Amino acid sequence: EELLERLAIPSGARVVELGCGTGSSLDLLGQQAHRIAHIDLVDLCPSLLAVARQRASAFPRASVIEADATTWRPQQPVDCVFVAYALTMIPEWRSVIDNAVQMLVPGGRLGVVDFHLPENGSRLGNAFWRRWFGHDGVRLSADHLTTLRQIFPEHTAAERRSRVPYLPGLRAPYYCFVGQRPTAPDVGKPS
Repeated sequence: EELLERLAIPSGARVVELGCGTGSSLDLLGQQAHRIAHIDLVDLCPSLLAVARQRASAFPRASVIEADATTWRPQQPVDCVFVAYALTMIPEWRSVIDNAVQMLVPGGRLGVVDFHLPENGSRLGNAFWRRWFGHDGVRLSADHLTTLRQIFPEHTAAERRSRVPYLPGLRAPYYCFVGQRPTAPDVGKPS
């Protein structure tokens, strides 16, 4: 919810969600989903996409696409791309970011929310979270947020902590990032 609020998707926007999972973002968008020109929900997992298709049936402007977030692109540039708790599950995460930047119109926005290892986190704490999330195939890193900040000079970012199931009293570190693509033509190209 925080990411979608910060992303402030304008009415009539063309939107892509990479790593959409079950498409729960449609529920979070609420009435805003009906003001979007079109939203493409992209993921690789057929069983998650089956649930996303059920959700999307109530949204005529939504398409559910089985594809790789590192390479799939819409037919035309889009206004907003977002990735919610999926970047840490994709080994080629940098390719996802580069791909998202390339599909944005100049001035378009990329939003990412995910768990991470904070730069100011303790060595022991970061080791604990890396191991805890690693059991589910989630690869925590401090590099994601650093890379996003480098690619998007114009951005907002918030680092926070959130409760997690089964660990009362502990809060996992996450970030919420929104960056605006500069208008220079070579921004975001893979280095």
